[in-house]
Amino acid sequence: MPSSGQIDRVVVLMLENRSFDCMLGKLYPKSDGFNGLSGNESNPWHKPGGPVETIGVWNDEGLQPATATIPNPDPGELFATDMNVQLFGLSGRPNADPPPMNGFVDNYMQQATVAGGPPLDPRAVMHYFTPKQVPVMARLATAFGISDQWHASAPCQTWPNRFFVHTGTAGGYVNNNPTHFPYLTPSIFHRLETHGRSWKIYFHDLPQSSTLADAWISGGHFRKFEDFLSAAAAGNLPNYSFIEPRYFSSRLLQLIPNDQHPPHSVVYGEQLLAQVYNALRNAPTWKKTLFVVTFDEHGGCYDHAPPPLAVPPAKVNAPDGFPFDRYGVRVPTLIISPFIAPGSVVRSAPAGLPHRGPPYPFDHTSIIATLRKLFDLGAPLTDRDAATPDLIGPLSLDRPENDGPDSIGTVEHRPSPAEVERAVSAPPNHMQQGLCSLAAHLPAEAAMLTAHAGELAKGKMPAVPQIGTVHDATNFIQSRMAAFLQAVR
Repeated sequence: MPSSGQIDRVVVLMLENRSFDCMLGKLYPKSDGFNGLSGNESNPWHKPGGPVETIGVWNDEGLQPATATIPNPDPGELFATDMNVQLFGLSGRPNADPPPMNGFVDNYMQQATVAGGPPLDPRAVMHYFTPKQVPVMARLATAFGISDQWHASAPCQTWPNRFFVHTGTAGGYVNNNPTHFPYLTPSIFHRLETHGRSWKIYFHDLPQSSTLADAWISGGHFRKFEDFLSAAAAGNLPNYSFIEPRYFSSRLLQLIPNDQHPPHSVVYGEQLLAQVYNALRNAPTWKKTLFVVTFDEHGGCYDHAPPPLAVPPAKVNAPDGFPFDRYGVRVPTLIISPFIAPGSVVRSAPAGLPHRGPPYPFDHTSIIATLRKLFDLGAPLTDRDAATPDLIGPLSLDRPENDGPDSIGTVEHRPSPAEVERAVSAPPNHMQQGLCSLAAHLPAEAAMLTAHAGELAKGKMPAVPQIGTVHDATNFIQSRMAAFLQAVR
């Protein structure tokens, strides 16, 4: 493994709402060495007024738009009404036993549909992609490494899991809404700052990491994605780069999201992944780089592996009643570095995870643990990142010998004008609504940076406008982000 100082650049790209089985369950044949799909996995569907049907995992060949966006409509992802049902079944109750993972179809068929949108199909959440359909992700997984034991930090929505990657805890909150601004949890960004290490958050339209006041009160660390590409080419990347995808569609730019959040097309996320990899692979800092690609949570997509019990991040910290003593569903995670052997399957427990106790799986706090160890950042942020495995061990090569592909190509595809128009005319999804709320709460003046969190804490919450379409949402977040970026420069 690399000695101290041999890796001085860590880059994390976090995408949205896909499970391990959905994206990479067919990367290799299922075996003791790879916990993927056998093809025999299934879920029951308790069809109203009819017999129980068995819905198996399946694949739709090719990558036509209708295939690339499965599941459509978007599955549910709320803690109690969705994820607990997905894990423990329609009539099950959360408990300390391994969840049977048998409620995905039933829960999906309970979701509300959007007027004019596609109907619910019980097979949608059981769909998986093949390596041919996600060739960028598959190529990088085989050229470097993949973990089949990386779980979302909790069976919760996007924001709680993204809080875990930055702070080692969700602050006790299980869903994005209701919001609890200001989010004042101490973060790895502050720890990097106080130890003289550089960091940046690179984003396309609105960084979800700006939920954390700890990230913006220090100022000057939010940069557009184009700045990441320039910094990589010049060899000027910071010690830690956190990259966020595009979450909104733009009529002006003729672009739609590349976050892979269902029902957003996986094609655009593949393009983003290739773009980031190519920038890092051809950067002068490549030989000292660790690149991690992961997803915040499974977003309702089926996975067969039961999440184990987890170490709660704090002894008493559960305002929503959940002690965060269970992991969420597995998510696809790539570990890319010239220090990792090709074809690595990264595990903390080679013979399989115990349901209770150590060794624990990798989760989003493994990124914090890795940064702390690489950059000597001191004590754990929480009990969770104290218990999690880091990524130093899997970097098993003594020298940076695995350069991988010189570059990765993708299908050159841009959305058609009609596709963009459909996207911008649609109502914002739950995540996009939450991001509009986030944008409304950002400080807009440099003089407000320190005082703004205090004002929010006093209950002086800004109004969030009623937003009918994604086009309206895009215009709103652009105006708010322009003011925010000016304030934090």
